[in-house]
Amino acid sequence: MDTVNIIIDGIKLEVPKEQTVLESAKIAGIHIPTLCFLKDINEVSSCRACLVEAGPRLLPSCTLKVSEGMEIKTNTPKVREARRTVVELLLSNHKRDCTTCNRSGKCELQSLAEDLNIRSIEYEGEMCKTPLDISSTSLVRDAEKCILCGRCISACNTVQTVGAIHFSGRGFETKVAPSYNRPLGDSICINCGQCINACPTGALHEKENIRDVWEAIMDEDKYVVVQTAPAVRVALGEEFGMPIGTRSTGKMVTALRRMGFDKVFDTDFAADLTIMEEGTELLGRINNGGILPLMTSCCPGWIKFAEHNFSDFLDNLSTCKSPHEMEGALIKSYFAKKSGINAKNIVVVSVMPCVAKKFENQRKELSKDKLQDVDIVITTRELAQMIKESSMDFVNLQEDEFDNPLGESTGAAVIFGVTGGVAEAALRTIFEITGSEKLEKLEFNAVRGVEGVKENTIELPNGAVINTAVISGLGNARKVMEMIRNKQKEYHFIEVMACPGGCVTGGGQPIVNPKKMDNEEVSKLRARATYDEDEAKVYRKSHENPHITAIYEEFLEKPNSHKAHELLHTHYVDRGLFNKK
Repeated sequence: MDTVNIIIDGIKLEVPKEQTVLESAKIAGIHIPTLCFLKDINEVSSCRACLVEAGPRLLPSCTLKVSEGMEIKTNTPKVREARRTVVELLLSNHKRDCTTCNRSGKCELQSLAEDLNIRSIEYEGEMCKTPLDISSTSLVRDAEKCILCGRCISACNTVQTVGAIHFSGRGFETKVAPSYNRPLGDSICINCGQCINACPTGALHEKENIRDVWEAIMDEDKYVVVQTAPAVRVALGEEFGMPIGTRSTGKMVTALRRMGFDKVFDTDFAADLTIMEEGTELLGRINNGGILPLMTSCCPGWIKFAEHNFSDFLDNLSTCKSPHEMEGALIKSYFAKKSGINAKNIVVVSVMPCVAKKFENQRKELSKDKLQDVDIVITTRELAQMIKESSMDFVNLQEDEFDNPLGESTGAAVIFGVTGGVAEAALRTIFEITGSEKLEKLEFNAVRGVEGVKENTIELPNGAVINTAVISGLGNARKVMEMIRNKQKEYHFIEVMACPGGCVTGGGQPIVNPKKMDNEEVSKLRARATYDEDEAKVYRKSHENPHITAIYEEFLEKPNSHKAHELLHTHYVDRGLFNKK
C-alpha cells in the first residue's frame, strides 16, 4: 500500500495515499466536526463545517486528499471563525424551535452550534417558508429545518436507488423535494425511512401515532393488544443510555404492560408461522413446477419497491403477509374467538423498527370484513417516547414475559430482524421437514454478515438443492433483480430487506450520531444481540414451536390450507413503472 507523510496539528503521520484529511485526522485522534458528511453515503463537502487550514487556504477535510509533505491545521482562529460563520449562516435560515423539535438533543446542527459556542445569529434575514408535508402515511417533511446537506438524497438515490427526492430550484429557492415538487405521498417513495436515519436535523421524521395509542388505551370500550418486532428488543435500550446491542426484551414487556395494554404479544410468534407458510409455499413451487425464485414478502419497503420497479416479478413474491400482519389477523380471528371478544372492539398496535409498516398497515389488501389486520404502528423511537412519558425508569425495570398463546416463539423467529435471518430460519425448517435427518449445526454462516448480497446452496435430505440469495439495501436488490431479469442469475429462494443490514437498522430505530458510528458498528452489534437471543431460546426451529403446532390443530388446519390462505396470505399491486414488452 502506497503511503505519504503528512503533519496534522504538529503530529507526524504516515497514512495511505488517496486517503482524506478527515480520515487521517481520526487516526491521530483529532476530531474535525462534520455535518453534510456521512461515510459511504454522502461525501460531497457541501456544508464546509469540516474546514481545515492547508497552507494559506481553507479547504473541506472530508474530500481533501492527502499528499506528500502536506501540513494541516485544524484548530486555528481562522478555522474556528470560518466554521462558526458556516453554522451561523445555516441557522439563519433554520426553524429554531429546538425545545419542541423531535430531534432536540440528537440534532447534529444543534450539537455543532453548541460546540462552536454560538449564542446569537448575526445574519438574521428572510427565511424560507414551506408548508409541512404530511401527505405520506409514514414520513413527515419539514423543509424549514432542512440544511440542504444532501444526505437524505444520497440515501434515497445512491444507497436505495429509489429516487423519490432530489434538489430542486436554485440559490435561496433551493430545496429537497420529490420530482415536480409533488407531495411525498404522491411520489415513488417506498417509506423505508433511511432518509430519516441520514438526516442530521428534524427535517425528516416518522409520522407520529403516539396520541392514537394513548387514546385507544384510555378507551374503556377497546381491548388493546400490542405486539413487538424482533429488532425492537435489541435497540430500544439505546434510547435510555444502554450500550448499542443490549437485549432488553423482558424490560420492554414490563414497560408495555405498565403502560396499560391488555395483552402483550410477540410478533416473533407470527415469524414462526411465516416460516411454516412460506417454507411450504417454496417446497410446493419447487415440487410442482411453480414460479421461481420465491421472494420473501416480510419487508413492506421491498414490496412497494418491487411493485414500482419490478411488477413483472409480482408472481414471484411470496403470498404470505408480513409477520405482524399475520399476527394482527390472528388476534382479530383466533384470539378474539378464543377470548370471547368482538373483533371490532380490538385495537392491534404493532411496535416496529420500520416506518414502512405505517404504510403497510393501511393497505386495503391487509384487511378482512372492513377491519384492518393492524390498526396502529409505532416505531421503536415512538415506544421509547411513550415510556419516557410514563416516567418509567426503564433501565431498572424488572423483566416480564410475553402473554400467550401468541407470545411464544423460537430462535428462528428472533433472527428475522437481521439480514439473512428469514433465509436461515426457513432453511432450518425446510431441511428437517423434507426428511428424518436433523440439522447438526443450526447456524448458516453463509447468509450471515452485513454484506449487501450473500449466496448459499443447501442440499436437502431428499436430494433437492436450494440456491438462496440474501439481499439487504434496495440498491443491491435492484442489481440482483436486473441480473435475474436478464437470465444472468438463477435462484430458488431470495430474501430481501430494504434497509442495509436488515430491520435492526430500520428507519424507525434509534438515531445514532455519526461520531458514534465511527467507533461502533451499529448493525453488527444489534445483529450479535439478535443471534445471542436465538441461542438462548429453548426452541430454535419454527416447526418445533408447540404453540404453532396447536394453532394449526385448533384453527388453521395445516400450512397453506384454505383457512391459512384466507387469513395469512395476500396479493400485490402493479404500480406500473415497468413497461412490459
